[in-house]
Amino acid sequence: MKPSAQGSTGAGVPPAVRVPQQLTAARGEHTHGERPRPEPAAPPIGVARPRPEGCVPEPRTERTRTDDAVAPQVRADRPPAEPPVRRPVVQRASVRGQILDALRTALVSGELRPGEVYSAPVLGDRFGVSATPVREAMQQLALEGAVEVVPNRGFRVVERGARELGELAEIRALIEVPVMLRLARTVAVERWAELRPLAEATVRAASTGSRAAYAESDRAFHRAVLALAGNDQLVQIADDLHRRAQWPLVGAPTSRGRAELVADAAEHTALLDALIAGDMDVVRALVGEHFTGAS
Repeated sequence: MKPSAQGSTGAGVPPAVRVPQQLTAARGEHTHGERPRPEPAAPPIGVARPRPEGCVPEPRTERTRTDDAVAPQVRADRPPAEPPVRRPVVQRASVRGQILDALRTALVSGELRPGEVYSAPVLGDRFGVSATPVREAMQQLALEGAVEVVPNRGFRVVERGARELGELAEIRALIEVPVMLRLARTVAVERWAELRPLAEATVRAASTGSRAAYAESDRAFHRAVLALAGNDQLVQIADDLHRRAQWPLVGAPTSRGRAELVADAAEHTALLDALIAGDMDVVRALVGEHFTGAS
């Protein structure tokens, strides 16, 4: 007897092809007598999907405009970063430079007498500093030829005579005079006029009678003139020779008289007047006279 096709559920169907009802629902299939549930349509772009009731929204991790408004306030609550601390070596180098300038002034003014020996600790007490920056400054003066090292004692100021001063003046004339005469023919009048304040500064320094003050202003004027040639090495060499020519001589007065300084400074302004006027004869005469008595 054949089994009826309308028998009990699953009658006559092999077990291998029976599909559990849970899997059919998961695959979107529907059982007999049930209609499939339509999938909810995706919201249009830019419209948020409605959140089911009772669902707590997750915190947003991306940066928002609200975050931009809050961030500065949070950063402002933090303690400001401390400024970088200057290294002591910078201050030490500054002290060394100040001591070097002071020693050069004392040398030109005659306070450091030729032939005398000076120790770094004693000079340090005089300037109110330790012996280290004084020793370093003295070593620089030794390289320049102003002093010489005396082992276990200190530094001796070099003794110079009139012959050495004459040799320095001759070398300066060989270097500076040709350059000045060439510049007199090539430099515009306006450039010479720009040097007027420096020439007038030498006159004011000379009027004080201070040899050290005049020495500094005198070198500044000559540096400015030679700088017009555009040769930095020339300026450096000429300035070194000029400084050495300003050191006092053995047996000579410790300082030049005020009248002598004023006369030397007057040659600067007269030279500028001749350069601006283009009078080469006066320029040659003034340049030769200036270096004949250069000091």
